[in-house]
Amino acid sequence: MQSEAAVSKFDIEVDGRLVPAEPGQTIAAALIGAGIMVFRHTPAGAARGIFCGMGVCFDCLVTVDGLAEQRACMTLVQRGMRVQTRSAEGD
Repeated sequence: MQSEAAVSKFDIEVDGRLVPAEPGQTIAAALIGAGIMVFRHTPAGAARGIFCGMGVCFDCLVTVDGLAEQRACMTLVQRGMRVQTRSAEGD
């Protein structure tokens, strides 16, 4: 018999890869849980990921379902969500 928590888990798509997520979790939490620590690169090539964790900085910006510049630390995961991290070329 599966627990309720196991049944409620789902995957989100991140850069074409499936990443496990749970209801109530932020995109940043799901990415970190999957071992993804870099969400974007600056034009100079510096890696950026979670920094403040409360929506104040711009380090965790990602594109969510085609909507650019969403803060991964503040955006809750949803079933079927597609997330794109940003590369130096996209900044």
